Amino acid sequence: MLAQPTLETNRLILRPLTHVDAPSIQVVASIRAIADTMISIPHPYPKGEAERYISRQIAEFKDGHSVSFAIVRKYEQAFCGVIEIRDIEREHSQAELSFWLAVEAWGRGYMSEALERILSFGFKNLDLNRLYAYHMVRNPGSGKVLQKNGFVQEGVLRQRVQKWGVFEDVKLRALLRRDWDGKTAL
Repeated sequence: MLAQPTLETNRLILRPLTHVDAPSIQVVASIRAIADTMISIPHPYPKGEAERYISRQIAEFKDGHSVSFAIVRKYEQAFCGVIEIRDIEREHSQAELSFWLAVEAWGRGYMSEALERILSFGFKNLDLNRLYAYHMVRNPGSGKVLQKNGFVQEGVLRQRVQKWGVFEDVKLRALLRRDWDGKTAL
């Protein structure tokens, strides 16, 4: 894979994660409301976990398995989340989409804006045929963002994850290249 690009939208910059992002990730991921509905973010967020996460993401990118972006509000130059295309399967031309936003960025349309750009990147640059995403049933906000951007619910995975001692149902949604409108140019 070549160098990871920086992508832009009207209000956001989606740039490669770097170790400079570690303090911001450490602070935001430590907020219980973030970890509450994220399948893979623990709470409390362990000290040093942000640095380990970024190192893993950089290695995964070099191996061609993942592409992770810091979401930055363009005008404030403020970190507000992460979006990634991970578990890239070249044989089947598919990958998982994962994302989260800082609490203060919720409800402002940032994730739909970022997602539209990431879909274009995934289908055009990575030549994927299918992008899929998981979200806990009790996290309808993520489901709405995915649905708004064309993702179709494929099923409910009953008690797929255990979060804080409780087994949680998870919805699986996917978008195929043929169903994506592709209007967003790179």
